[in-house]
Amino acid sequence: MLTATTLSPGTWPDPDRVFAALADTTRRDIVWRAMTGDEGVVELSAHYPMSFAAVQKHIAVLERAGLVTKERIGRRKVVRSNVEAIRMAQRMLDRYEQLWRDRIDRMAVLLEEPIDAGSQTAAGSQTAAGSQTAAGSQTAAGSQPTGVDQPHKETDR
Repeated sequence: MLTATTLSPGTWPDPDRVFAALADTTRRDIVWRAMTGDEGVVELSAHYPMSFAAVQKHIAVLERAGLVTKERIGRRKVVRSNVEAIRMAQRMLDRYEQLWRDRIDRMAVLLEEPIDAGSQTAAGSQTAAGSQTAAGSQTAAGSQPTGVDQPHKETDR
């Protein structure tokens, strides 16, 4: 049975708290286990090589971040994941991923553009005879300074 809590748009969790809470391996595992909403705090604590109090503190951090809730059912406090908070974190990560993919694509296009001998390079230096390089040194006619405007060879790692 998959049971989770949701939040209304006015009560979105703080992204800094969400990602700080998810930075810990134990807390990520608690969120994962709490997706089913079947285990209470006592049952969850049995999965970890730490004290019951330490697991309670982890759950408290997750609660403050809005990633889990505790619900009293009889004598048990059942821990449930907040799916909406997890989705919010995923959407933020998706946006950052797209941002960096777009930047990498733009860099790849720039790297594929041919460089003319008399044209300005991406670093702002010119390599034509007698012109100044980015480092400020003069180049000899027809030569290029070492390490500047030369294609880089990728090595196998």
